[in-house]
Amino acid sequence: MSSLVGTTLAGVVFGLALAAPPGPMNAIIAEESVVRGWSAGVRAGFGVMLADALFFVLTLAGVVAVIDRAPVVRPVLYLAGGCLMLYFAIGAVDEARSASSFTDAGRVAASGFRKTFVLSLTNPYQIGFWLTVGVGLLEPGTLDVLASIPVAGHALEGAFVVQTGSPALLAGLFAGVTCWVVVFPATLAAAGRRIDAFAPAVAALSAVVLVGFGLLFLVMGTLRIL
Repeated sequence: MSSLVGTTLAGVVFGLALAAPPGPMNAIIAEESVVRGWSAGVRAGFGVMLADALFFVLTLAGVVAVIDRAPVVRPVLYLAGGCLMLYFAIGAVDEARSASSFTDAGRVAASGFRKTFVLSLTNPYQIGFWLTVGVGLLEPGTLDVLASIPVAGHALEGAFVVQTGSPALLAGLFAGVTCWVVVFPATLAAAGRRIDAFAPAVAALSAVVLVGFGLLFLVMGTLRIL
């Protein structure tokens, strides 16, 4: 596999790994997708992408690392993020009560983009990604991905070499995030069209996820202050 192709594919994998795990962001994207349609879910996903793009620029400038070294920043982010999640959970509960079925139109456009963007800015996990994995991806160098595999690593050495800090890796990363942002809402919207109970069920699940993560963030923020 050529270095350029391997690097791009690795970027896509990193992007999917960043975007796909269950959590508050995907809970909001799911809620928007099943209640308001595919386009609303994509807009919510773009809110996360914009925040990642902002963190990318701040990481390049070294600002994210400077902010993280301030002892008070992490607790404040946890507390602010927790409060926002609980606030958004109230809206998800209202959606679960009022959404009798999926609809692709007819509802007032939601602020899913603003929800995910603001929530991303106060998400310590997202900032942590750019402080750890993100910094490693931005620093120029090479990474032989398969060489570290036990036993077979020597035989696979050089088969999958990633050029860190390259435009191909970064392009692949954001391509992976974009893929998730487009496909995930489309899958949920398609299911919502077929099952009337799907929309209120997903909205209710979204509320549960937001409450769970909100309480977790509040506890973690409080513990860091004490």
